Formats: sequence, C-alpha cells, structure tokens
Amino acid sequence: MNVEKIMSKRVVTVEMDDSLKVVKGIFDNVRFHHLLVVELGKLFGVLSDRDLLKALSPNIGTIIETAMDALTLDKRVHQIMTRKPVTLTPSAGIYDAIEIFNNHNVSCIPVVDDENKPVGIISWRDILKAIKLKRSKHPNNANQQGHS
Repeated sequence: MNVEKIMSKRVVTVEMDDSLKVVKGIFDNVRFHHLLVVELGKLFGVLSDRDLLKALSPNIGTIIETAMDALTLDKRVHQIMTRKPVTLTPSAGIYDAIEIFNNHNVSCIPVVDDENKPVGIISWRDILKAIKLKRSKHPNNANQQGHS
C-alpha cells in the first residue's frame, strides 16, 4: 500500500512571514496539529501546535497578559518552524513512512510532488487507521497469531 491511499489530502499551509497570531487563529479553529510552511508553493517547513505553544507566552488570553506577552504573537513562522522536513512522495510505501517515524523525531510527514509542492500529509494516526481497516477486511489474518 502506498502513502497516497492513506494520507490526508487536505493540507493547510502558511507562509514563512505569517505571524504566530495567524497560526494561533488557525489552530484555535481546527482539529489537526500541523501546518505546512510554503513559499511560492514549495515546502520549506512544518509547524506543529506544540511548536506554537512553546513559542507563545502562557499568559496569552488571560487576565494577567501583558504587552510583552502579546508581542509573542508577532513572531513569524520562519522563527519557530522545523526547516527541511523529511518528506515522502505519494508513491512511497507505508513501510517507508513507518521507517521515518521510527528513525526521526517527527509527528507527521509531508507528502510532496516532484517539484516539492505539498500534496498531502501523513501521521501515525493515518497508518493506524489503514492497519485497522486492513485487519477488519481480513479478520482471519488478525487472529492467526498465537494459534496452533
């Protein structure tokens, strides 16, 4: 099975000079955890909700927020993104993705075309869903372990 079959095709992108205020607005309104950073349509980095949380003051949106806290929202994506992310092509196999997850400290893998333009994103959750779906289609294979 290749990653094109299981990747999320709906990718949301930001540009390197977008502010963290823009990023926060996106993450506050969606249920996914990664944004792809592009410039002229080509992938340059990845930004996770965890990256954002580390970069922002914990006082944002509280009654003790100061002007200095609010300034953290003015930082730019390129200041906190992960640069040169490990990527896959749509034709890569699911085991290629598993190998990357096992050997790199990443929580998602952007999927890019030949011009390094994002066409999808894959997470561990996508892999687990695919395995579960495959097991439900072939229940005999799932129960063969441990039986004589």
